[in-house]
Amino acid sequence: MSRARADEEEYWHSSKFRAFTFDDEDDELSQLKESKRAVNSLRDIVDDDDDDLERVSWSGEPVGSISWSIKETASGSTSSLDGRDSSLQKGSSSYAVLPKQGSSYSLSSLFKGEVCSLERFRSLQDKLVLLDEAVAGHDGNVITAVLIFLKRTLRREILFRELEVRQVALCHLIHFLRETGEQKFLLDLLRFLDRTEEVAVREHLNIQDVEKRREFLKSCIGLPFSAEDTSHIQDHYTLLERQIIIEANDRHLEMAGQSELFRKYPRKASILNMPLVTTLFYSCFYHYTEAEGTFSSPSNLKKTFKIPDKQYVLTALAARAKLRAWGDVDALFTTKNWLGYTKKKAPIGFHRVVEILQRNSAPVQVLQEYVRLVEDVETRLSLATKYKCHDVVIETYRDLKDRIQLIAYKSKVERGSAEDEKINSILNNMQIRWKN
Repeated sequence: MSRARADEEEYWHSSKFRAFTFDDEDDELSQLKESKRAVNSLRDIVDDDDDDLERVSWSGEPVGSISWSIKETASGSTSSLDGRDSSLQKGSSSYAVLPKQGSSYSLSSLFKGEVCSLERFRSLQDKLVLLDEAVAGHDGNVITAVLIFLKRTLRREILFRELEVRQVALCHLIHFLRETGEQKFLLDLLRFLDRTEEVAVREHLNIQDVEKRREFLKSCIGLPFSAEDTSHIQDHYTLLERQIIIEANDRHLEMAGQSELFRKYPRKASILNMPLVTTLFYSCFYHYTEAEGTFSSPSNLKKTFKIPDKQYVLTALAARAKLRAWGDVDALFTTKNWLGYTKKKAPIGFHRVVEILQRNSAPVQVLQEYVRLVEDVETRLSLATKYKCHDVVIETYRDLKDRIQLIAYKSKVERGSAEDEKINSILNNMQIRWKN
């Protein structure tokens, strides 16, 4: 018995526990407000007929989620401390010390929203029982409040070891650390759990200097990732290297005023750390005509990063249409066979081409050329009608030999216009066998 007590006292004196005092405004517990706001207004574990009603805190905000708990416990004001102090002085019955019940401790006071002190849970065993009962209660706010207490009073290696076998509590702590932005503590926890991928990603996101980020990515290539992840890291590293070179050259051209394109369309942001698709769009916008051998060439990016044809065509179309470079758009869809004959071909479907062109204010003459290439007749008629491509509508009704629809459409064009005359000419053509 004496040995057990001695072990308990030895553990307690080696932990990080520091007694709470209401007079100490710098105390971590006062900053987190663990006692009152973390658990106030929570669901009672006894029978309650109001389970369907939305519960709110005294500030009028819904409670019951871990986000609410984090917001409440992270508050730094001292108003609640003054309230707790006065309630203690008045001997308020709302302040309860958790009683022992056999081999476990009851958390009913926490679930009822009463102000509770966790200071009496001093040994490791007591704290772990407290945590297990909080998890068994299935209330995120109570679990969070207990985790905050354990985080403050246990050495990290002990806390991490115990959470490793308590996955629910572990997930709560990880979520809490992410929401509160405690990156160093979170990284230490992930390293302990041997979650190398998450550590690498989080450290990478925290690096602001582009050269340091490049070196960090380079160092990650040798880490024990899966083959797929290693490939992604290699691509990311290669892309960042390209972006550094492109950014340096383009900044020089822009500052020197040597490029008409940069003068007419000034860059809105740096290309550094942009996604691959954004980099491809940038390249198609500013470097479309460059040879494949240059790093900033769109075809070089496509080849290096194995960009699918559909993605490449969509991005190039959007970039060249924004510049109103209709000749480049035409060349993008023109293919030539071995006999030298040319035809239009689009891996994304010509209906999507029409929509992108229209969003970039393409003239009707350009639009209707691609509306004609839409294979589905109903879709073609719908697009031609919507974007007032009259020639396409007229030709489609002629090919369908639909005299009634052609006469009906005649009322939608201006009398005496070229379209009106075209309709009259078709209607008077005796060689057409109309179906109606």
